[in-house]
Amino acid sequence: MPKQTSLFPDSYDEFFRHLKERIRSTQVKAALAVNRELVLLYWQIGREILQRQQKEGWGAKVVERLARDLRLEFPDMAGFSRTNLLYMRAFAEAYPDEEFVHQLGGQIPWKHNCAVLDKVKDSEQRIWYIQKTIENSWSRNVLVHQIESDLYSRQGGALTNFQEVLPSPQSDLAQSLLKSEYNLEFLDLREKALERDLERALLEHMQKFLLELGVGFAFVGSQYRLEVEGDEFFVDLLFYHLALSCFVVIELKTTDFKPEYSGQINFYVNVIDSKLRRPTDNPTIGIILCRSRKKSVVEYALRGMSQPISVSTYRTTAALPDEFKTKLPSIEDLQHEIEVVAAVVEEFGQGMEA
Repeated sequence: MPKQTSLFPDSYDEFFRHLKERIRSTQVKAALAVNRELVLLYWQIGREILQRQQKEGWGAKVVERLARDLRLEFPDMAGFSRTNLLYMRAFAEAYPDEEFVHQLGGQIPWKHNCAVLDKVKDSEQRIWYIQKTIENSWSRNVLVHQIESDLYSRQGGALTNFQEVLPSPQSDLAQSLLKSEYNLEFLDLREKALERDLERALLEHMQKFLLELGVGFAFVGSQYRLEVEGDEFFVDLLFYHLALSCFVVIELKTTDFKPEYSGQINFYVNVIDSKLRRPTDNPTIGIILCRSRKKSVVEYALRGMSQPISVSTYRTTAALPDEFKTKLPSIEDLQHEIEVVAAVVEEFGQGMEA
């Protein structure tokens, strides 16, 4: 009989690990079930308020009294403020089908639903943001950030040659994961920053950059060294995408897109496919991240390329709404104002000396 050196059997650790996973899984399911029931309750209350306002002409005073009476009746239960009752009404009005609550609305916290109601007016976009929240487990702050950065319009809009060089399932998935423009407003960069400044700033804010890239990107390295017949080449940023099962090369450019950029990244992708790609990996993807691009120039540059390449832009400062642009003074106006102020100050100073 073998001598046992431990007080516990060898299988104990494995048993305990599986037990922890089951308990945590049950906790998550229970929390989701509670949340779903709460959101359903709020939807039902909102529907009742909406129906009675439509049929019986309930006004603001009735909602205020209802909020007060509910708080008195259920003092230990939060969520019955007048503001929240109005959110319930808006929720029921936006999603009249109860099935929506079971399939989507009830899968995210109530405050997430309120944020979507506040910030997104289009019903299709609301459903899209809710689906992405469920898929990516976004916190409310992340959800708000994605809405405010207009992720809906940017997602899947990169200019690529994926349809020509990748097989159908992977090309569609890769296209859907890349953005037409990346929001890098978290970077503190001067207007004429060099490429090394941009790369350095992204490395310092890698967590935020990964969030902007999207779920699935795993960072491999920066200035990743490649050697070909004794010559050294350095890739700006190298990632591996878990869902796509492939390496992703990102080249940073602080200028407008130029056709020669596609040749450079095509070379890098070929080398990585030859030296790093494993038999189980899909073809490496190259992303050129530049200040701006012209659609026709990109299309001509990518035509005939054998490797999957994407061209996207980035912004480092928030874009001003059009209605504000016309109201801002021009550089010439500001210069004139400065000269006028300087003249007044000089005249005032001379008067003081006299």
